[in-house]
Amino acid sequence: MGKRLTQIATRTGDNGTTGLGDNTRVSKDSLRVHAMGHVDELNSHIGLLLCEEMPEGVNTVLVEIQHQLFNLGGELSIPGFELLKPEAVLALDEALAHYNAQLPKLEEFILPAGTRAASQAHVCRTVARGAERAVVALGAVETLRDTPRHYLNRLSDLMFVLARVLNRINGGDDVYWKSERIARRSP
Repeated sequence: MGKRLTQIATRTGDNGTTGLGDNTRVSKDSLRVHAMGHVDELNSHIGLLLCEEMPEGVNTVLVEIQHQLFNLGGELSIPGFELLKPEAVLALDEALAHYNAQLPKLEEFILPAGTRAASQAHVCRTVARGAERAVVALGAVETLRDTPRHYLNRLSDLMFVLARVLNRINGGDDVYWKSERIARRSP
């Protein structure tokens, strides 16, 4: 792994390049750097979500996700390296099953709204989808393992489910889309 930063203002990126973990330099607009940036942005949004009131179990899941996203960012920064393990995807599957079991079945589309915590979880969901697209784009031109793509896909699903959980704190509910087409079908 490359050198750890001991100072932040290195000025080495002033020419439009950045250093990867294997000590190579690439353009800051490369697909790899875009993917790393999207993962970093997602991790920051989850950090903001963690500032909100939530059940202890959700907090624990989100903190673990932050660590796994850091692993993913590290893996993206070192071409050919593996840091994010397939077990991390399984952990998301388990969390999805656990939290989905607590929720009523969806019969209508919901809006990305409700409590502030739920709304921030929806922001995390959309940022996770952007990170997934960036990883897919990188994988189209460079060899990547499947685990990063699977992890981000599952994570966006989990953030949707957690938004629904967070909307139910203190007896709340989802915010349902008022579709004119659906309203016309109702008796």
